[in-house]
Amino acid sequence: MDWQRWHDRYDAPESPLAWRLRAVQDRIGAALDTAPPGPLRVISLCAGQGRDLLGVLPTHPRREDVRARLVELDPANVVEARRTATALGLPGVEAVAADAGLLDHCADLVPADLVLLCGVFGNITAEEDIERTVEVCTRLCAPGARVIWTRHRKAPDQVPRICGLFERWGFVREWTTPAVHVQSVTVHRFTATPAPLRPGTRVFDFVGYDRLPA
Repeated sequence: MDWQRWHDRYDAPESPLAWRLRAVQDRIGAALDTAPPGPLRVISLCAGQGRDLLGVLPTHPRREDVRARLVELDPANVVEARRTATALGLPGVEAVAADAGLLDHCADLVPADLVLLCGVFGNITAEEDIERTVEVCTRLCAPGARVIWTRHRKAPDQVPRICGLFERWGFVREWTTPAVHVQSVTVHRFTATPAPLRPGTRVFDFVGYDRLPA
């Protein structure tokens, strides 16, 4: 899979992924609007070119408050994210070329106020890795933090199960897209007490949707 060319789908305005990107950006804007005053920490795992966050921050009144880390394995996408952040005058946004499944890359930004898991759950195994990823959000999030996550609704539809996992770990669902959309976007707010992030924690292996078993 050429993960840089994959982003071309965002440029087709009527594509499901372009629709998903707009929905994610709307939810990011809403999360920043309602975040408490002061510095804001944002973590994006499997961030790609960072189009979700970088499409919101330039015109948002909280842009100067945000310190963000975009963790992405594909080096070409990291270069593009860095170029965009620089061009937009966003020195608080850092893109790193690293395995997002290893959370040591985020340790200095924990607990975060916003965690983006966009394009994660559809590219990892549907059992243990998904459950570990949901559980570790209790170690990434500050009280009241939002997690914005995506998952397609192709059979078998994993969205209801993932929602249940979040709610089991102390998250309250604030918003989700109607089931008629093949690409689902959901927002959960953390209402429990953060657990410590353990050094060396591996959460998932990014397999890629094209290599996952049917």
